[in-house]
Parts: sequence; C-alpha cells; structure tokens
Amino acid sequence: MPIFLIAEEQVSFPDPSLANENGLLAVGGDLSVRRLLCAYSQGIFPWYMTGSPILWWFSNPRCVLFPARLHIPRSLKKVLASGYFSFTVNAAFADVIRSCASFRSPGREDTWIVPEMINAYIEMHKAGWAHSVEAWAEGKLAGGLYGVALGRVFFGESMFYSKADASKAAFAWLTLSLHGLGFQLVDCQQDTRHMRRFGAEMLSGEQFSGLLHECLSSSLALEGKARNFFRGAQG
Repeated sequence: MPIFLIAEEQVSFPDPSLANENGLLAVGGDLSVRRLLCAYSQGIFPWYMTGSPILWWFSNPRCVLFPARLHIPRSLKKVLASGYFSFTVNAAFADVIRSCASFRSPGREDTWIVPEMINAYIEMHKAGWAHSVEAWAEGKLAGGLYGVALGRVFFGESMFYSKADASKAAFAWLTLSLHGLGFQLVDCQQDTRHMRRFGAEMLSGEQFSGLLHECLSSSLALEGKARNFFRGAQG
C-alpha cells in the first residue's frame, strides 16, 4: 500500500482501509484541533518520534475494550475498595500529559509524546475534546491517563504512575464511569497485555470502523451527564 502525503491545507484523510500492513496510512499535515477531530472520527491517530514528520496510523486489527465487559483483577478491586486513591477528571490535564511524556516503563527509552503533541492535546483539551483522569494519594498526583472523547467512544492515549497501581486504578475507575454514562467503546489502539487483563479484545479494521461509525453517528458532542462528567468530577 502507498503512504499518502498530507498537505497542510488538506484536512481530510485517505480511507483508513488503505493503511499499510503496519498500520501507517499517511505522513504530514499538522496537529490542529480540526485535523485531529477528523482523524479520530475515522479511527486514525498520530504517532511519531522527535525528528520525524507527523505520521498517521490506523491499527488493523484493533485493540478495543467494551466498558460493559470490563474485567477488574481481584487485587485491583481491593485497591479501589480501600479508598487509598481518589479520582478527578480534568483537574490537571497539562500535568498528566507531561507526566505521560516523561514516564519510562521497562523497554521504553523514548516517547512519542513530543512537545508538539503536548501542545496539540492541550489545545484539544481547551476545546473540550481531550480529557484527563487523575489518581491522587496523600494529596499528590500519583498517576493518571488522558484521551479523547467523541460521541460514545473514548480514545485512550497514554497513562503514567508514580505510585503502584495508580494508573490501573484510574483506568478502571474511568471505564466504570464511562459504562454508567452509556459509552460503548474504549479504543486502546495497540494490543498490550496490560489492556488484555482488563478484558480488551481484537477487532478487524473493518469491524472497528463499522462500530466506530455507529458510536459516532448520533453526534460528536457529549450530552447530558457525559458533558457534566467531563467538565470535572471527583470520586
């Protein structure tokens, strides 16, 4: 499959089914809110390293989690029940994304959350599309995650922790909350053992695109309880 070149004045993307065997679809463009919304609405996401042009991807097969099928390991249930962590929404978005950028898990020496990405998602947050969940312990930020919410889909981007289980607890709390709000899908993008433990499963690119269309067909805007939740909530 050819890799498509995106001009800065061109906001649209090629059909996601044209992505190559590794999932790479296109190169170029910018990280404007308008372009990012266009990308996410088709299941396309940016992912690149320092020194590289902007790369746009569509993973096939696609790792997803249905909130109604969330599996919480027994040990994590105990953590949640203990009340050790408290959770907020959008209380510290910039801190969360910067912490995700600087976080280094085993085997990860570099980050794709380059400064341009940080700035772009902060703009997405200001525009009401990108959101963070924070886990707090003893009055300090102990972990969290961020992503993009469109319609009834939450597109997970990255997470971090400074205390054990903080990011896992934040993800479980968020997914339980999303289920209660009527969200139908969490897009995990990449297949990881971490997400599999929560009950994530694989869909073909065609299945994912069809489901995404269904989840977004009503509106891209959050309504009612969901809008209030992402304005900022604490649990």
